[in-house]
Amino acid sequence: MSALLPSSCEPALLERFLKAEAMALWSVRAAQAKDVPSNVLEFLRRHEEEEAGHLREFEARLGVVSHRREKLPRVPSQWWALVIHLFGYETLGLEFARLLVQVQPDLRSILKDEEAHVGFFEHEVRNLLTQGGPAAEGARRSARAWWRRLPPTVDRYLEGAQLAPYRSELKGTILTSIEERFAALGLGVTG
Repeated sequence: MSALLPSSCEPALLERFLKAEAMALWSVRAAQAKDVPSNVLEFLRRHEEEEAGHLREFEARLGVVSHRREKLPRVPSQWWALVIHLFGYETLGLEFARLLVQVQPDLRSILKDEEAHVGFFEHEVRNLLTQGGPAAEGARRSARAWWRRLPPTVDRYLEGAQLAPYRSELKGTILTSIEERFAALGLGVTG
């Protein structure tokens, strides 16, 4: 992990995490409308409740109400692509939770939740890849496509004057951590 961030970064990180939690909540809701395995649907329902709780907590801390969507976002229809989408964004959320805990240690429970979410989707990706076949190859293609969209997403999440002195190091750390997690599963996303 990068150098310890100063407390002056807390407002920016809280704002980014609020945005990330809102996006996660809407993606989880959209995913429930897709054809997913029954164990995944059960997890997504619990996950939605957790994300809604996190969202309320961050809204209270910041004294704002996050953007409410009228339409659910588009998420992939095929399970092999959807699981990559969810796993990828959960790994990004985990990286931001790690940063947030540096400046707000009392949020460790949220970090634990993020670790559990990533672990669930990591397990689902591993199962899919172990089965092999077209779905596994589709998941690998989806991972490479998702990875190409990640750097600009990280740039947007690291905007703001408070994070400017740390932006380059944070981006490198986040991308490296996510790439290593993907590679450990056999989802080579670079090269």
